[in-house]
Amino acid sequence: MTDDLIFQTIQPVTHDLGGFSVHCTLPSRPRTMVGPFVFFDQMGPAVLAPGTGIDVRPHPHINLSTVTYLFEGEIDHRDSLGTFATITGGAVNLMTAGGGIVHSERSPADARPAGPPLSGIQTWLALPDGREEIAPAFEHVPAAALPVIEAGGATARVVMGTLWGATSPVTAHAPTIYADIALLPGGSIPIDADADERALYVATGEASLDGMPLAPMTLYVLRPGIAATLRSATGGRVMLAGGGAFSTPRHVWWNFVSSSRDRINQAKDDWKAGRFPTVPGDDAESIPIPEVPLTVSYP
Repeated sequence: MTDDLIFQTIQPVTHDLGGFSVHCTLPSRPRTMVGPFVFFDQMGPAVLAPGTGIDVRPHPHINLSTVTYLFEGEIDHRDSLGTFATITGGAVNLMTAGGGIVHSERSPADARPAGPPLSGIQTWLALPDGREEIAPAFEHVPAAALPVIEAGGATARVVMGTLWGATSPVTAHAPTIYADIALLPGGSIPIDADADERALYVATGEASLDGMPLAPMTLYVLRPGIAATLRSATGGRVMLAGGGAFSTPRHVWWNFVSSSRDRINQAKDDWKAGRFPTVPGDDAESIPIPEVPLTVSYP
């Protein structure tokens, strides 16, 4: 049954960031992308110590879009376009780096005294051929603007693309599907075969696909063309991600994604030389370029 449903299983690499862990499944040695998704990272769940918070200092990106989606907690986003936006649970921050952008992510000051919760998914989506160097942009879409499908003991929020007959307002630069599926005990929902590439990820709880148990914090890449039913006996939360297959590969080095290694090397030089723009309101510090990054692709 496994061979009929699952093309590839990707185990997470877990990093302890002090107070919380992140579990990264893309990019990996077995696979770099699923549709446009080139980075898939679960933050938490965690409750940070009172008086603390996350402080991701300003850092650069090129040739990608970042998608931040929280289950719980709040994050203040600032970027070199002058954007300031606070994301909360169920909302979406889509930041398109294009030719280059710098941003920071920090816990809001008023959430720190009690110890802020943190739980969610951060993904990067590669920009398609011919659009990698588009102008940087940012959009915030509140939770209330995302379509929600409720049936069969399941509640599915369509984060990006069109699923179950509903379309998200979040911009998609390439064919993309992305959904947050909450399953009650005994709940189920169909997983259709529309997209070229699809993956399932159990963020919390328990789920199975046509009777095959799915391990938590593991990315299951589905076989093309299969349709199946996602179920949970005891309740769970599952992300569905994917979209159109890219015809040319993408390279990943640190925060840079591109079809060109030369472009990535240029971005490295630009960050070292201070040629990226700064973040208004958060320009006193930044993350230096690492000698050996945690995030790389494996050609």
